[in-house]
Amino acid sequence: MSATSQARSDDFLRIANQFKLGALTTEGSHPVTAALSETAARDTAAALRLLFDVDDDVVRAYRAFVQSGRAAGIADEVAGRLRRGGRIFFTGCGSTGRLSIQLVSIWRDFWQRQRARGLACLPPPDAWEDRAFSVMAGGDFALIKAVEGFEDFTAFGKKQIGDLGVAARDVVFAITEGGETSFVIGTAWKGVAAGAKVYFVYNNPDDILCAHVERSREVIQDPRIEKINLTTGPMAVTGSTRMQATTIQLCVVLTVMEMVLRDLLSEIEPGGPCARDRSGVPAQFLAQLQEMLHRLKAPALLARLAELVRMEEATYRAGRKHNYYADGFGIDVLTDTTERSPTYCTPPFRKFDDATASESWAFLFVPDAETPAAWERLIKRRPVCVEWTEAEVRALVTEDKLERTLETVRKIGCRELMRFKVGLDGLPSRRLGHGDTAAAVVGGAEVVALGSPEAFHRARLEEARRAGARIALLAVGRDAALEPLRGGALVPDCLTIEARVPESDFLLDGVARAGLKMLLNAVSTCTMVRLGRVMGNYMVWLVPSNLKLIDRATRYIQKLAGLEYVEANRLLFEVIEYVEPRMKADQAYPPAVGLAVTRVQHGLGNEEAERRIGW
Repeated sequence: MSATSQARSDDFLRIANQFKLGALTTEGSHPVTAALSETAARDTAAALRLLFDVDDDVVRAYRAFVQSGRAAGIADEVAGRLRRGGRIFFTGCGSTGRLSIQLVSIWRDFWQRQRARGLACLPPPDAWEDRAFSVMAGGDFALIKAVEGFEDFTAFGKKQIGDLGVAARDVVFAITEGGETSFVIGTAWKGVAAGAKVYFVYNNPDDILCAHVERSREVIQDPRIEKINLTTGPMAVTGSTRMQATTIQLCVVLTVMEMVLRDLLSEIEPGGPCARDRSGVPAQFLAQLQEMLHRLKAPALLARLAELVRMEEATYRAGRKHNYYADGFGIDVLTDTTERSPTYCTPPFRKFDDATASESWAFLFVPDAETPAAWERLIKRRPVCVEWTEAEVRALVTEDKLERTLETVRKIGCRELMRFKVGLDGLPSRRLGHGDTAAAVVGGAEVVALGSPEAFHRARLEEARRAGARIALLAVGRDAALEPLRGGALVPDCLTIEARVPESDFLLDGVARAGLKMLLNAVSTCTMVRLGRVMGNYMVWLVPSNLKLIDRATRYIQKLAGLEYVEANRLLFEVIEYVEPRMKADQAYPPAVGLAVTRVQHGLGNEEAERRIGW
């Protein structure tokens, strides 16, 4: 063990008690998926069914929220502050950071549509549009790739939301799956200090958090912060809070947003198309969420989704690539594809001009010709990245962390984000061929355009098919909107999958969003399980990129290799030092947990262990 890796392990172990999170419910193993990897190897559709069965926990938690009657009071508070000129802040990191960006994009898209139909009001639609802000650890760059260490600093959360000028008339939804993330807790405290109304949204029981995590206990016990506990239970894949934890958060926050918008539009435009009664929204959302999940479990749909899983699996096994094409659901697809990298150690999105990084397994393109406009189309605003000066960083971290933090900040600015060419200008750098695959994801309103060969989704799929790639079309919408797809004639030689959404009059189409999220989560998870990146229901290929994940990786090594915690942690940091140059260069590298366990089981060094696991 080198002096450097030992020092880093010592540094972690000194503060490990703050990040030993194995007792949390979200870190537990779900009994429904205990044999997930074995099931997926035998029967793909059955594995997908298990993943959707765990989503029943989301429905149960949402039902409890509806029965609590809290939605009306929260909506009243938010609407009242907006009427008085206040703003909404959604804060998060990792999965909840992406959720915060998605929520703001949904809010802004609604007001952009009102402006497009000619709504005249005071304040005007563009002013209402600018009332919602996302605060993701590491800024918008972190949508694409985890930003090392950002979520571990309370001060970073305080600064990012403080830079946006959070004030007393505002509302802050501080969203953290585990309820323990330092960055998100920092945004909550900054909101309190500014006099804002703060909601703390989380997914672990209060008693467990208070007993094990001091920073969580301080928030939970502070009467100035209103708590929204949305515990669903363990995740379908152990610790993978991108699944059920963020699904219930999406459902609850969209419910509140739906009620707020109905309130506001009833005053802004009485009798208008969006002036709808809000009282039945929670109960209606619950009924349709149940129906949506029931439809996702239908054997015919499971069989089609299993085909999509096997298609992507074969692509990745062969070392080939997969392109997604999306527009209305672009942010939904982007979230699912980029979350695969830290969860399953797949190569992250590659910058168009980076010749040394590994090719991304999956990538996303949207219709705009140029990438800057494409990013605005995806998130419904200009990207906001962290562009801190050295003086600002010095004020936040100790001297021993300064250089590493500065190095990180230099890599996450807007100029770097624009190197991920998600517009049509990125297609030449990611041409498809034989062995590759492509999938278009469309909403109901986009289906009719598929009749034209020049339409974005159709044109991209036809182009991929002509190049020799296999293609798929995933359509999510109501029955009438998806009717043209019956028989699969719109796009020939294409795996066509129809996920039919219950009828509703929701302004934000929240059930469709939740249904698509559950579907994408299940497909991408099942694909990774079949690729061997999950053992039972443990994600043994996780990337230990922050203190919480270092603890999780240490516990997995401890469990699988039979070591004590300290010994497992020292071995982890030794392995991290070995793979880190490739991690930083976005090159393919072996899984830290798998490499460490193989070393112990067979008495090998790093290079021998890497060869043994076939990397």
